Amino acid sequence: MTEIHPSVRRFRVREVIASLPLGRFSPGKLNSITDVPGVLVNVTTIQSEDRNVNTGLTTILPRRDWHKYCSFSGVFRFNGCGELTGSHWIEETGLLTSPILLTSTGTVGDAYRGIYEYCYRHHLDDEGEMPLFIVPVVGETYDGFLSDHSRFPLTSQHVIDSIENASLDAVPEGCTGGGTGMICHRFKAGTGSSSRIVKGRDERGNEVDYTVGVLVQANYGGADTFHVGGVPVGAILKAEQEAAQSGKAATSEREVRKDGSIIIVIATDAPLLPVQLQRLAKRATVGLAKVGGYGNNTSGDIFLAFSTANKIPYQEISMSGQASRPVNPLEPSPMTVQMTDNDSINGLFESAADATEEAIYNAIFMGTAMTGFKGRKVEAADVGKIKAIVEKRL
Repeated sequence: MTEIHPSVRRFRVREVIASLPLGRFSPGKLNSITDVPGVLVNVTTIQSEDRNVNTGLTTILPRRDWHKYCSFSGVFRFNGCGELTGSHWIEETGLLTSPILLTSTGTVGDAYRGIYEYCYRHHLDDEGEMPLFIVPVVGETYDGFLSDHSRFPLTSQHVIDSIENASLDAVPEGCTGGGTGMICHRFKAGTGSSSRIVKGRDERGNEVDYTVGVLVQANYGGADTFHVGGVPVGAILKAEQEAAQSGKAATSEREVRKDGSIIIVIATDAPLLPVQLQRLAKRATVGLAKVGGYGNNTSGDIFLAFSTANKIPYQEISMSGQASRPVNPLEPSPMTVQMTDNDSINGLFESAADATEEAIYNAIFMGTAMTGFKGRKVEAADVGKIKAIVEKRL
């Protein structure tokens, strides 16, 4: 089994269709979730020489010192045919206490264990115990059409290496990381990212820029529902294909696959409380709908949002009773946190929706054709044809 990095040159949606309207807010420098200060990402792409394994892992660290400070977080389930471990704890406390790992359905357990192995390797106390209160967060989408799940290629070492190698660089998109074997609107797709800068003010009234960043693992959607900038590209391509095949013998080519799932992670440095982050996560639905996602019955459309603005000290569990931050559970101990005025939150909502839309486009536009498990092949989107269709109608 090898880790690879695709070498075929593809282009992001802004490079292909420069005139495409993508909201009122400008992207960050990288147009990536890593534009949010302190957020780190790593993608590990795993493929076998016989082409039967096409899978991987995407790791998001909310901050470099994630093992010292939690982040406020919120989850929204648009359709729940999927998995996001740790979501119950986020719903209970509003706290993200783990890296966020995105992978394939069959490797959730391996990713979950890998987080624990990393913590036991790096964060033991003087007594040889691991005091961090970790509830691992692992999301999945199904890549079984192109990847043989019986091979169980992801290991704990992949997870450990991915956490250690997470960086501030732009996220590699398309057939990378957890998105390696994923398919979106019947095109070969996978991982996509985008960001927006929202001008606001800090608690003293000074002007400040806030960033909203989005990462998607896209594996959903029918061919005919695909839209770009409001243009029904999928329906137009289908009509053109049917016209070209008129009068010809029907082919027995297999349908790519049924509808799948999408995991969407939203990061921001705007000070938001957990209930506000739940609201922010919901706005990913708007971006998904613009591209053509309906949240079908067998789709796992699960969205997570977190904020790095407030640094919440980790709860520590010490079997010896010697925790470095002792608290009395019977004595309430308030801490000071910041929140955004709800009357000023619309720019963040719009940015989450617009960055989600663009991240999905990037996942599709950056995808490359793949032949995988059992010789099944999924084509990449013909971005030149999409460009012609969209620009003609803008």
